[in-house]
Amino acid sequence: MASLAIGRYIPFNSFIHRLDPRVKLFAMIALMTSIFLRFSSVWMNLTMYAVLFLFIVSLMHIAHIRLSSMFKQLKALWVMMVFLLIINLLVPNTSEITTFFMVGPIRIYVSALLQTFYIVFRLILMLGLTLMLTGTTRPLDLTYAIEWYLTPFKIVRFPTHEVAMTIAIALRFIPTLLEETMRIMKAQASRGVDFINGKLREKLRAIIALIVPLFISAFQRSEELANAMEARGYDPSAPRTRYRQLTWKTRDTWALLLMVVVLIGMITLNVLQVDISELWHAL
Repeated sequence: MASLAIGRYIPFNSFIHRLDPRVKLFAMIALMTSIFLRFSSVWMNLTMYAVLFLFIVSLMHIAHIRLSSMFKQLKALWVMMVFLLIINLLVPNTSEITTFFMVGPIRIYVSALLQTFYIVFRLILMLGLTLMLTGTTRPLDLTYAIEWYLTPFKIVRFPTHEVAMTIAIALRFIPTLLEETMRIMKAQASRGVDFINGKLREKLRAIIALIVPLFISAFQRSEELANAMEARGYDPSAPRTRYRQLTWKTRDTWALLLMVVVLIGMITLNVLQVDISELWHAL
């Protein structure tokens, strides 16, 4: 569990594992929609983010997914976070007049820090939702769920099965490519390649020494997968049957109602733009 990565299914018998994949996919979309809602009040934004964070952490605890595994996935994104912080500091909101502190002639505005915090926190919440979806849902079940939601597009001859299969294979290959990256890095390090120290030109050479064999390995794996599917008679345009059938149960209905209530509640608060102080006085 410590090495949990996006796209890797972890078998457990938890309540979330037993849910229908269509419910889990809808829940992820509903919660991601709630994450991107913005409120006029800073305290309202912080409160809503805190509530969503506690709710997602509770779901991860039920699904036996450690919180530390989510933060481990953020190590590769720290460069992007620093870049976002620099962009928000250099290009602040022109209507912002509140200065947090000054670095020489440069003013650091409160809105720039808040904007960076919002982006990073949304990224953390989305990463947690993705980990929970892929960690509790088999790739084949996720394919069935995506294909089920794309069923109405069959009217216009949209290749729903091919798209669903492509998405599922892409999610499945994420942990495989991560393991391949670590294997290549260890092999190159044993040959004297330094990925940490050295000048910029040396680091670029080290990255090229990693990217080239990684691309070659990815193409080889994709070719092997294509050959294996072709050898087994896979034809995406042919009528298909399913060995595993999706069954809707009572727990799925309750979970769906809970997600609908959460989504409607967040959208209602966003439309009304109710302040926390007004809610407190009303109570």
